[in-house]
Amino acid sequence: MADSVIRIKPLFYVHVLDNNTNVTRVVCGPNTFTRRDHEKVVSGPDPMITLPPRYYCRIANPVLRDDKGQVVCDQYGQVRIRHGDEEIRFTQEPFPLYPGESLKEKPQALTVVPVQEALKIRATRDFVDKQGIARVAGNEWLFKGPATYEPCISEVVVERVQSIIVKENEALRIRAKHDCVDCNGTKRFAGEQWLVRTTGAYLPGIDEEIVGRVSAIVLSPKNALQLVATDTHVDQFGRRHRAGDEWLVTMADCDSYIPDISQTIRGVVDIQTLTNRQFCVVLDPRDEKTGLNRLGARELRKGECSFFLHPGERMEHGIQDVYVLSEGQALLMRATEPMSAE
Repeated sequence: MADSVIRIKPLFYVHVLDNNTNVTRVVCGPNTFTRRDHEKVVSGPDPMITLPPRYYCRIANPVLRDDKGQVVCDQYGQVRIRHGDEEIRFTQEPFPLYPGESLKEKPQALTVVPVQEALKIRATRDFVDKQGIARVAGNEWLFKGPATYEPCISEVVVERVQSIIVKENEALRIRAKHDCVDCNGTKRFAGEQWLVRTTGAYLPGIDEEIVGRVSAIVLSPKNALQLVATDTHVDQFGRRHRAGDEWLVTMADCDSYIPDISQTIRGVVDIQTLTNRQFCVVLDPRDEKTGLNRLGARELRKGECSFFLHPGERMEHGIQDVYVLSEGQALLMRATEPMSAE
């Protein structure tokens, strides 16, 4: 470094200090530099920073540039530095580091976000992104693939988010962390839960968290699900239920059933089958038109038939056999309420 003549190769540079003005300047190659008595080579020759295609690097304490991209110098000819700041530079021609600049990390390849994945991004300072959206420090959002993510000095990658596959006869239970709008455009409030039933890949939103998976219950002709509503809602069949209502879901409604958020499974009800020599009396039978139980009423059901006991219904004495009368026998009957003779 004490030599008066320094041969600088192409794509190399040196930092030269002028002891008279105490200003350090950059001399780039190819060049043969003759050092004067009042000058001192403080670093170099060093190779310029080379960024291959689709690479980037971080520069600490970058120089200040004007609107045309030219380096700004002060009145003494010293380059102006943005102290304490950083700058991300992408693929470009090889460039030197000005006095005060430093390479914070080695050049790295840009992050490729595949399909059905996303990057969770958090803003570290207030700024306006490339889409013209004003971001406030602390805001979070998703950068969805397929795309190539170009890092920004005002944001940081928190984590990589992957899609979750929703299989047949399965649903995802989602909870809103903050007030948001889901993928279907429905407004959700913080703490609200809902089900995602669409089969395929589902990418949770930035304000959503997955509580768990819900498996469907397969129905058969011999059983039914007894459900109770925890909140007033409209089920997937378009029927409105008030809080506390109970009803049955049978195979006539669907082959498999996933209970909604506002529904709780009370139990499984087995089918009741009567032969042609059996009968039963059902107390408080349900009215098919209104869906309400006719309290105090009794209904006679004779075989051959099969039915489910709806919530609130019960059999008076279970399934009974019919009375078979031989010749010379009769039954003495007593009416418990007004009726017409058959």
